[in-house]
Amino acid sequence: MKVKSQVMSNIVRMLENEGPFKDVIYVILENVSKYLKMPDVTVMQYDEERTCLYPVLSYGGRHHLIQAAEVQAAAAQTAPQGTVERQVKAAADSPLYGEKLCYYRADTAQEPVRMALADANIKTSVTAPVKAEDKVRMYLCVSDSTNDVELDAEQLRFVSDVANVIQSIMQERISKDSLSYSYEVLKGILGSIDSGIMVYDRQTKEVLFENDIVKNCNDIKRVIQTCVTFYFTGENTKSIQEYCDAQSGLWYEVRFSDLRWLNGNPAVVCTAVDVTQKKKNQQKIEYQAHNDFLTGLYNRMKCENDLRHIVRKAVRDKEKGAVLFMDLDDFKHINDGLGHQYGDVLLQQVAAGLQGIAGIRGHCYRMGGDEFVIIILPQYFNIWEKIVKNIIAMFRKPWYLMETEYFCTMSMGVAFFPDDGTEVDDIIKTADIAMYEAKKAGKNQYSIYDNTSSENVSKRLDIENNMRQAVASEIQEFLVYYQPVVDAVTKKCTSCEALVRWDSKSLGFMGPSDFVPLAEYLGLITSIGDYVLEEACNQCRYWNEHGYPDFHVNVNLSVVQLLQKDVVKNIEKILLKTGVNPKNINLEITESFAINDMNRVLEIIKGLKKLGPRIALDDFGTGYSSLNYIKQLPLDLIKVDKTFIDDILEDEYAQAFVRLIVELSKTIGTKLVVEGVEHQEQYELLRGLGVHYIQGFYFGKPAAAKDFEQKYLASWKPEQ
Repeated sequence: MKVKSQVMSNIVRMLENEGPFKDVIYVILENVSKYLKMPDVTVMQYDEERTCLYPVLSYGGRHHLIQAAEVQAAAAQTAPQGTVERQVKAAADSPLYGEKLCYYRADTAQEPVRMALADANIKTSVTAPVKAEDKVRMYLCVSDSTNDVELDAEQLRFVSDVANVIQSIMQERISKDSLSYSYEVLKGILGSIDSGIMVYDRQTKEVLFENDIVKNCNDIKRVIQTCVTFYFTGENTKSIQEYCDAQSGLWYEVRFSDLRWLNGNPAVVCTAVDVTQKKKNQQKIEYQAHNDFLTGLYNRMKCENDLRHIVRKAVRDKEKGAVLFMDLDDFKHINDGLGHQYGDVLLQQVAAGLQGIAGIRGHCYRMGGDEFVIIILPQYFNIWEKIVKNIIAMFRKPWYLMETEYFCTMSMGVAFFPDDGTEVDDIIKTADIAMYEAKKAGKNQYSIYDNTSSENVSKRLDIENNMRQAVASEIQEFLVYYQPVVDAVTKKCTSCEALVRWDSKSLGFMGPSDFVPLAEYLGLITSIGDYVLEEACNQCRYWNEHGYPDFHVNVNLSVVQLLQKDVVKNIEKILLKTGVNPKNINLEITESFAINDMNRVLEIIKGLKKLGPRIALDDFGTGYSSLNYIKQLPLDLIKVDKTFIDDILEDEYAQAFVRLIVELSKTIGTKLVVEGVEHQEQYELLRGLGVHYIQGFYFGKPAAAKDFEQKYLASWKPEQ
């Protein structure tokens, strides 16, 4: 070991040697030969066509492969036409060379390696690749033509390390030779770009480069210098910023990106582009897209966008808010009787009156016609009744239309989020239903959405009765669909999630949101969940045995299932019954369950892990687990909830959250799955953030097993 350390030290010191490349490498080869006590050490290089290898430098005076020209000269007299070309190509295709270190001995090698050793007339061969630009350009070759030399792992690692040293020396020489030329080319490229560009040394903050636009325009230079100051001090570290220059009144888009400068030091590139006209156009378009022309209030599109963000934040912060859906009573009579100009004036006065009520200004929307929606933010939720009473009081007074008094009342429905829903359409719909209840009750009043109304109760009883019958009859009405989960880099479908559907003979086809909550409440979800797990295991085994041995299936375990005392034994029974490889099953538990009782969760997860399946934490981000809790859980996968993906393109918080979880997953050794990806832009962003796997409608909706297999598995075969 001491001898090896001394030899390796001698070799590593050659990294600092400024002498000719061949002299430096020759010393390295000499050290390798003496240490390994093998006579022939050579650096072999591919020709430009990569058809053969030829020696660049040798120590020992012999090697089993020679230059292509010599091969041709030696064989031209006797070889049939075409044989020489095949020999040359065989040299490059020899099994003695590979992408990794290759070690062969004549007395232990198998065909075709033994034949290659015999053709080369050597007994022992060790070759290690030397790469440049991610491609093998050379090989370090160590050989003995007379002895079968047995090398241990330490000696083979020594050969690999020496190859890395040669690679470093080669790359450094290439970089130094091209440095000055690269700088001139870079100056020409950056100088021709129609943006202000400045490059700063990240450590010293020194200006390394500025293009002509910066030199000739004080406004751009001032903007860049101001933004760079904020960037380095941490006041604004966004990679893309919009900045309005107070002196010129112009808007600039300023971008920051990291790179290695020509000298190898870390640097920051800052670019600034005048986007003043673009900003004005954008503001105009946004106003037209989000505002109602008649009343000046926000429109339906803006309402849905705002409500989505507000509800998501309320769920995250465990707060409550309200949505008011208001419809003017008998508005049609005013329009038809007095004319649309009267109706327009009334709508404008109603809009102005709503904006004047404390607590809702900026969150009033005209949905169309005479329908309005008001969002009560969580910070005003404690006064929602006062806000409703103020709106009612506003309609108790007459409206002045064309210098004449007219009375017009309204009916209002109230829905609370997240209690009455977390999806935008659902919340607005429930508030709309409540509004019609107020209409039915006589108008000029408000009604709170009640999910236990007679209609809802009747529907629920119908679902309950049919569900009990379906579970009692061997659960044949329940179907298992599969949604693809793809590798973010290769886009290959590496696994899928098993999802339950109910094809009721009486009620028709239903998605999980229509019956799963009730099934959990009734205690029927355990039977349904066990059925889904068994079906998924059977299907996984079938796919594994028919060409996809490493394909995984994810199965969600409901909280009710996990709360069963015998949950581990029950899952073990299903795994044994189906005969599936447990390592190809991923069991998903929800974050809300994971943080409920940590001691019990750890006991259950450890029990499940012993059975073989991988464990995934589902819906991550909705419960806001302590990172300390996550650290304690022996997880294999983390699944980020779709609520963080819906608006990730414009939501910097969501981007920062995913970026944080990517780093977290690296730290604790888990893989990251992101759900709810529906657009290419979302996929591209997430792939760039380092997410491992993607799930969502962009790559495919849930499908029956046969359809899934044809669409997502039959189109590719795993590597053999």
